Amino acid sequence: MLAKTGVPAREQLELIQPPAGHQGPVAVIECFQEIPCNPCSEACTRGAIAPFTDINNPPVLIRENCNGCGNCMFRCPGLAIFVVDETYSDTETLVKIPYEYLPLPQENTEVIALDREGKAVGPARVLKVQQAKAMDRTALIWLAVPKELGMTVRNIKVER
Repeated sequence: MLAKTGVPAREQLELIQPPAGHQGPVAVIECFQEIPCNPCSEACTRGAIAPFTDINNPPVLIRENCNGCGNCMFRCPGLAIFVVDETYSDTETLVKIPYEYLPLPQENTEVIALDREGKAVGPARVLKVQQAKAMDRTALIWLAVPKELGMTVRNIKVER
């Protein structure tokens, strides 16, 4: 499905989801293709992305080492890494997404949450817009989304 539509199959996504009951933020790496790439593992200072034995292999997350810092997110040229914290609140999940569009959303505003296909799935509240020179124009957008959308939301639409 990925090669045809650009959207991973459900079976692929099930392999990379945080286990039920995972506490705190953790990276979700939606990189399924074998391509020569390894910036994410080089960016991780905690050893949460296993060293590559073959640069063509998809990255492997070592969840117990990941604190959800997001350093790997802005280093991924495919924008294929997200951070999800299902324990953010009783009703909302925190989702951090890499974002390279303009205009950037404003903090404390509501945006439209999009799924992997670009379809609107609900509202999202922008908690933080994280930028730094080292991030090379890739912002990290921190979103609060309804609990059931945490593993679905992967982009946003900013209303002008």
